[in-house]
This record gives sequence, structure tokens and C-alpha cells, in this order.
Amino acid sequence: MREIAIVAFAQTDHRRRSDELSEVEMLMPVLHDVLGQTGLKTSDIGFTCSGSSDYLAGRAFSFTMALDGVGAWPPISESHVEMDGAWALYEAWVKLLTGEADTALVYAYGKTSPGEIRDVLTRQLDPYYVAPLWPDSVSLAALQAQALIDAGDTDEPALAAVAARSRTAAAANPHAQLSGPVPAGDYLVQPLRTGDCPPVSDGAAAVILAAGDTARGLCERPAWIRGMDHRIEAHSLGVRDLTDSPSARQAAERAGAFERPVDTAELHAPFTSQEVVLRKALRLGDDVNVNPSGGALAANPVMAAGLIRIGEAAARIHRGASDRALAHATSGPCLQQNLVAVLEGES
Repeated sequence: MREIAIVAFAQTDHRRRSDELSEVEMLMPVLHDVLGQTGLKTSDIGFTCSGSSDYLAGRAFSFTMALDGVGAWPPISESHVEMDGAWALYEAWVKLLTGEADTALVYAYGKTSPGEIRDVLTRQLDPYYVAPLWPDSVSLAALQAQALIDAGDTDEPALAAVAARSRTAAAANPHAQLSGPVPAGDYLVQPLRTGDCPPVSDGAAAVILAAGDTARGLCERPAWIRGMDHRIEAHSLGVRDLTDSPSARQAAERAGAFERPVDTAELHAPFTSQEVVLRKALRLGDDVNVNPSGGALAANPVMAAGLIRIGEAAARIHRGASDRALAHATSGPCLQQNLVAVLEGES
């Protein structure tokens, strides 16, 4: 199989609100940064793919405006997914595997501050039986957390410890929105407190992929993608065991995560309870450094947070802090869709 690597990663400083910036203005510095790291120009990129959601922007085909930040003239080979940018990266990876391009630019962005994100995400639900009830994303995550507590898999102090560890780690991340000691806070939806839930975030991220010797020429220590896979659970929450994630486990197995131990895992777990589920499904022991960036509990720009997990894992390989890392992205309620990538650095 053709060797593909992540050779550059950039992201915004994530904020609660960015009213003064359009999506293009928020994205432009990130695109300049990621291209500058490699010395590439837009004309050098063989394929461009983006991830975002029209539901956040409140208008159809909003992603076409973001192309102003890339530069669509002269014409470029471009695609878009109405998903987290991690799935855009998957599409670009496949494109490079076919040999149709040697380099790819992947970017994602999300401004969640203009609307009520808890209500917006109800549109992901089954439109006949669940969506008409308007159960918001935090309430559904609370159902999952309570199921874990009832099963004896965790308790509220353990969930608080997950939040504390994540935000302590985020103190070393200059892009994090929340970091350092953050109080557990009051119940948002029992058993989840404010500290168990992600902040509302505006932000963007971008990565550059390259194949073979092109990657080696662009980056001193490329983060090679050794495997990547994504799977989905049943749409109906009522037929799922919310204390487990078979789709995450299967994606990890297909990506080769269980062939050898990993030293780092960047998990897209917006709620503390979801880290409990993912640790079990992905067979992560206490010796694995989980979310050294702080994870989605430190900043959660919807549609970019999953791509950021992959980018953070790649960045650790770039600077020699990790040799073999697992990166995970999710979408949908209660870990409905899961993508797993395995990244390695050369000796």
C-alpha cells in the first residue's frame, strides 16, 4: 500500500465566541500557517477536502464561501464532506492511495456560538421516533453516563477525575479554550456536571498529507498513517448498548491498532463518560498517554474537533514525543460514528 503521512498541522486558538470573524477570516490564518510549515503554495496541492456543517452556519452550501480562503482559481480538485474534518481526511487519504495526487490539504471549521448547539444536534437523530422528542446532546450523553454508572463501569468522582486530568494537560496547549483547575460545577443534566461537558467553541484546523518521498522532503519526521477505518452504530439508540462501542473497536481493529501497543491516544470524547467507553473499546491501558492536548473537554469546535485529535497525535510524532499514536474521531449521539487512525514515526 502507498505510504501516506501527515506532514503539517495547524489550528486556531479556540474561543467561546468569534462574532467579529466570518468563517473565511477564521480559517485564513490556519491555511497560511499549515502551508507555510511545508513551503507549499496552493497551486502545489493536488487535492483539497473540507469538513463542515451547513446547520451551524444556518445556510445552504456555506462551505463554498470557505473556498475563498483556499483560492479556487485557477481551478482546483476539491471535495467537501458534511461531517467532521476527520472524515475529510479519510477521503483525502483514499485519494492519495489511488495515486491520483501526491499532496492534499484538509481543513475543517465550526462556529457553534451563533446558535444553540444542543438543539442543532438533535437534527442528527432518527427523524420518526426520537428527533420529534427534541432530546438534546447533553441529555443523551447523560443517559449514557447513567448507564455506565448503573453497570458499575464508573462513578461521578471518576468522571470528575477525567475532566481534571484533561484540563490539567490542556495547560500546556496554547490553543486550548479551557485549561488548568476547572470546578466540577453544578449538574447540567444529572449525572453530568458542567465540568463533564465540552465548552461551546469556535475554531478551525488544517493538515497537509503527502505521499512517500514527497512527505520525507516536506517534513523531518512525518506521521505515517499505518491504517484508518470508520464504522457506525445502529441509528436507533434503543437497540444499542450505550456502555460499549463495538464500532470503535472494529474500526481500531481494521486500522491495525491492536497489532502493537500505542504510546499516545487522542480521543474525541466530548463528555467524560465517553472516554470511559472508548478506553474499554480501544483497549487502552494506564500506560497510554490519553489526550495530552486536553482533548475535546478543553476545546470542542464542532466539525473540527475530530480532525484536531488526528492533528494533535501527528504533531506529537513530528516533534518526537510519540512513536506510535492512536487518533479517534466521533460524530452523532453517544459515539454513534467512530473513526480510528494509527500513526507512526520513523526511527
